[in-house]
Amino acid sequence: MTETAVSLEPVAVPVEKPKKPSPRALLPLLPYVARYRGRIAGALLAVTAAAGATLAVPMALRRVIDFGFTQESAGLINQYFFALIGVAAILAIASGARFYFVTTLGERVVADLRSRVFEHLCGLDAAFFDSARIGELMSRLTADTIQLKSAFSATAALALRNFFLFAGAIALMVYTSPKLSASVLIAIPIIVLPLVASGRLVRKRSRKAQDTLAEATAYASENLSAVRVMQSYGAEHATAERFNAAAEGAYEAAQKAAAARARLTIVVIFLVFSSIVGVLWFGAHDVLAGRITGGMLSQFLIYAVLAASSLSELSQVWGEIASSAGAAGRLGELLALKPRIVAPVPAVPLPSPGRGEIRFEDVAFAYPTRPDEDALSDLSFHIAPGETVAIVGPSGAGKTTIFQLLQRFYDPSAGRILLDGVDIKSADPAELRKRIKGVPQDPVIFGISIADNIRYGKPDASDEEVRDAARRAAADDFISALPEGYATRAGERGVTLSGGQRQRIAIARAILQDAPVLLLDEATSALDSENEVLVQTALEKVMSERTTLVIAHRLATVLNANRILVLDKGRVVEEGAHAALVNKNGLYARLAKLQFETGAAALKSDQAAAE
Repeated sequence: MTETAVSLEPVAVPVEKPKKPSPRALLPLLPYVARYRGRIAGALLAVTAAAGATLAVPMALRRVIDFGFTQESAGLINQYFFALIGVAAILAIASGARFYFVTTLGERVVADLRSRVFEHLCGLDAAFFDSARIGELMSRLTADTIQLKSAFSATAALALRNFFLFAGAIALMVYTSPKLSASVLIAIPIIVLPLVASGRLVRKRSRKAQDTLAEATAYASENLSAVRVMQSYGAEHATAERFNAAAEGAYEAAQKAAAARARLTIVVIFLVFSSIVGVLWFGAHDVLAGRITGGMLSQFLIYAVLAASSLSELSQVWGEIASSAGAAGRLGELLALKPRIVAPVPAVPLPSPGRGEIRFEDVAFAYPTRPDEDALSDLSFHIAPGETVAIVGPSGAGKTTIFQLLQRFYDPSAGRILLDGVDIKSADPAELRKRIKGVPQDPVIFGISIADNIRYGKPDASDEEVRDAARRAAADDFISALPEGYATRAGERGVTLSGGQRQRIAIARAILQDAPVLLLDEATSALDSENEVLVQTALEKVMSERTTLVIAHRLATVLNANRILVLDKGRVVEEGAHAALVNKNGLYARLAKLQFETGAAALKSDQAAAE
């Protein structure tokens, strides 16, 4: 056998967090918005109409004031007031349309983004999840996307409305009085500079608040998922106190972010309205000098107030955008992760039908979280199609690692693994995993119905196929006895089921897949003696039809295997049938002697106690 060196690609890890989150972090999300051009066009049209209607009001008021409230101008005044009713109708309809288009656009974008992030997480390799915290990832999918929903809905609506009003009011101010407008325009940089300067602090503190909340969420998720362990150790109070401290930390971070935004708002609003008062003072003198009319000053003043209020609201919008930039940056980090395990282009097709021949050639591997500690070293073995091979050895010998590599959750650092003569690195991982199905020692049961748990991975399986798989796994009797039978919900992680029941459902799930390779990791360890015999009998028929690898700590369960591989420190140190290995008086013989003598002693003790 030849040794093939394989370079180990970097493990998918989060990209470096930006020290100062910038609104530029929102730019990668624009393609999600650009998909919905119709809603964008509708929102822009509605905003334009609403802004136009708002900006038309001061012109009407100017005419009313300049013509005066005399009997001769009563007809003209009536026309202006009727026109204002029409403007109000346009404003109301346009504002409602703007709210609808912008809000639904935000909801749609965030729904797409959530789906994309979750799909991306599902495609990341096992190395990423070795160090990732699930609770923190869930915070990304919930708290961060809610923050973005605000940015793309309410915040976006306010931003569009106030930008159009600000631009339109400035233009009409210049049209009404260039001289007074010049004074206002000179004041704008004085207002904007604090806005830009404070924005960085707001973004930084918003990011800190979001990170602290994610940590608190992760801690809560971990403890609630193990609530029975928490309660059995009487750790409820200590756990609650620790979460309370984390929640307080999140509150303090959010409080600091809110304080920064509040200071920003105070400064901006004071500067804006102080500038208006100054301009009004100049305008009053122009009216006294006859350079402008009272109506023109009123019109200019209203436009100045619109511009000022729009600018002050834009400052608040800027704060929202700064907060959203932190959330967008965190989601962007997740989406930037590249899975280590990917399908090559082009992928080599696996033979059909699958035979289940397995070959390890000089395989070496170390887990990314423990790169200096070899889990496997120069491991080589061959398993013929249809053969049942047991893998035994002390804890840490590398038994489970073989299963992980065979399903390509990781790639070896050296050597290669072949399935039906094809190097699995050159095959599509999805196709590879269709050929291999396993039953772990601690099976995962989802909080869905029993039937859906069994057909997990094969959603098109019929009810009869599900029931047949359950019968073959000796699970049909207890499932049928449940209140709703196969429609009974299992509870989160199968909390309503016993360990043996969960194990049999997992076995039925593997049987239903009908893969040519079956991996059993202590698949009967949670069963009592009676059920173990039933399941073992069912498994024997299933195992006879496909290649089977069995990890077993209880050696009594592997006596009928075609071969036994004995692992120690990541290498095969012995190989053969049970009797031959016992006669070698090596590691396997020592393990067998220890287990069988311990078992016999326990049996005698039980008998003595019974007598």
